[in-house]
Amino acid sequence: MWKRLSARAYAWLVLLLVSVVSFAVVIAPFLRRENPAYQVGQVAPRDILAPYSLQYESQLLTEQKQEANARSVSPIYSPPDSSIARQQVNRLLDTIAYIDNVRADAYASPEEKLQDLKAMQYAPLEEETLRQILELSEADWQTIQQEAVRVLSQVMQTAIRESDIQRVRSNIPALVSLSLSEAQADLVAKLVSPFVAPNSLYSETLTEAARQKARAETPPVERKFLTGETIVPRGRVLTPLDIEALQQFGMTEPPKRSTQPWGGAALTTVVVALFTGYFIKEQHSAFREDGRHLLVLSFLYIIFLSAARWVALNGSVWAYIFPLSAFGMSVAALYNLNLALFATLPVVFLATYGMDNALLLLAYYLFSTMGGVLVLHPARRFSTFVRAGISSGVSGMAALLAVSLAASTPDLNQIPPLLIASLFQGILGAALTLVLQFLLAPFLGQTTEIQLMELARPDHPLLQYLLRQAPGTYQHSLQVANLAEQAAEQIGADAFLTRVGALYHDIGKAENPAYFIENQVPGSSNPHDALPPEESAAIIIRHVTDGLRLAQEHHLPKRILDFIAEHHGTSLTHYQYAKAVQAAGGDSESVDTAPFRYPGPRPQSKETAILMLADGSEAYTRARPPHDAEMLRSQIQTIINHRREEGQLDDADLSFRDLTRITDSFVATLRGVYHPRIAYPSVEKPAADSPAEAPPPQKMQPSPEESPSP
Repeated sequence: MWKRLSARAYAWLVLLLVSVVSFAVVIAPFLRRENPAYQVGQVAPRDILAPYSLQYESQLLTEQKQEANARSVSPIYSPPDSSIARQQVNRLLDTIAYIDNVRADAYASPEEKLQDLKAMQYAPLEEETLRQILELSEADWQTIQQEAVRVLSQVMQTAIRESDIQRVRSNIPALVSLSLSEAQADLVAKLVSPFVAPNSLYSETLTEAARQKARAETPPVERKFLTGETIVPRGRVLTPLDIEALQQFGMTEPPKRSTQPWGGAALTTVVVALFTGYFIKEQHSAFREDGRHLLVLSFLYIIFLSAARWVALNGSVWAYIFPLSAFGMSVAALYNLNLALFATLPVVFLATYGMDNALLLLAYYLFSTMGGVLVLHPARRFSTFVRAGISSGVSGMAALLAVSLAASTPDLNQIPPLLIASLFQGILGAALTLVLQFLLAPFLGQTTEIQLMELARPDHPLLQYLLRQAPGTYQHSLQVANLAEQAAEQIGADAFLTRVGALYHDIGKAENPAYFIENQVPGSSNPHDALPPEESAAIIIRHVTDGLRLAQEHHLPKRILDFIAEHHGTSLTHYQYAKAVQAAGGDSESVDTAPFRYPGPRPQSKETAILMLADGSEAYTRARPPHDAEMLRSQIQTIINHRREEGQLDDADLSFRDLTRITDSFVATLRGVYHPRIAYPSVEKPAADSPAEAPPPQKMQPSPEESPSP
């Protein structure tokens, strides 16, 4: 009783807080209208004409002109610095002296000399150039070093900027004396090039002073308007220059404040809150049972409402680009169609309340959201989101055309950009819905349809692992998935989730496939026959814990892990338990059931309960194939009654009507598997042609885990 009261109090508290926030969001634009009526980014609702002639100095245009003149000033560089030239010449002389010492070293081999020259600090020359220097005669070397010092001194006497380095270095060969051979001239150029450095540096101080002077010398720019001249045409987005002109005419004064919006906003918010509270109370118990659902819905409601009001206030064009449809589509993806259609109404109504063009915005938001929601649900494929986005955009375009063309004087020039904005809004809304579903579904403990589609793909690594390691279990999982999916549809459970959960429920068997009958070769020995009952049961039970571990390693959603953990509930491994009782002389009281019981928990949802029944029914009928439909129904009913008597279905919220429909569904599905086949007459052949009679096929024994003993 206390939990119910606290949950109800929590729901009403959240609703009260959301209502207060909604009122604040709705009334905020009316308070903000204390600011100037015209703002940058707004669209002029009409042609704004000059009431009288006016000429004024435009500060914005003057500043723009000043900046343009300042940018036109070329960078200023300092005069050539002679100290840099001396420094580079001295470095060249030091390098030449170092080369002289290396060349004169009588104790070093040519390779050692080459390595010494590679270590030069200021002249990283290529190996081929260094070899040429070492092979020069003393006379040639003296000529080259003298010419190198002369050429570098001549080069560094000119102004060299950072951007001129490559050009100056490329011109060095032209400065070498013509008395040198081509090879010597090339060697001089290579020796001089590393020492060429910029000696005329950029002066930020001089450049900025020149730019400040250019700004100061810029004459003021004036604007002039004649009486009746258009200051801002209708439909144009207001720029800072437009606002400056309107300020000069005194057209940005705030309008007179009124208290009327307060009453209207309060009344609207209260009506919406009561309407919403009644809907949640009567239609959606999930919001009362789990506070996370109400928290997420309130979060989406406040965020989208606040953003829509703010965008509509700061520019009407952006109001048509804002993806308010993502709210309705997100609710549809996370919950259901009915809640999405209902939740759209208060958000759309409050988002457009008191706004300019409220009727147009109301129709636009409503139709674009409904167009997306109706196409999106159910959100099972990525292509569905694409279609929902296009549908939302097209629905919004239809609303814009319908309302705009119904006006007495429709603005045809404004319609095309709004239509483009509507289409963009729809695509953006679908993309945002996909992101929100991906982020919020795990918080709600949900598995999205997109996730299920990925998990259901046969090429999923975990399914491929099961197929390779335990092909029999893989085929069993497919049959159970078909069986469970059909039954889930019959009772209104999540059929797709049930199918995907069934595909992975026995994934743990892939770790020890030989211990499960469906993976054993017919006629081979059963390894369980040689094991004590407790050890045999531990191996069988381990497929649940192994499955949970594999699922966690592959990052499967928690909802899929529930199928692995709950598909046997807390039932016994009857085969091993019966062997233990037999070994105890038939005294069941002396046998502890704990080692033979699955860890559970029992199925906590309709979907996992259906899987438990489908798993048992498929295994039982496969171990004991029925002769007719009546026997099939009896077998299935036996499995269901046994699970119910064990208490395994107590937490699953399955009614007797649900169990009847599940039984009918299992019978209909398995009837197609065990349908009677035509008995073909044998044809006798001459004895000489008759092959040896084949031995009769051996009947596969029921699995120790899958053959229940009701």
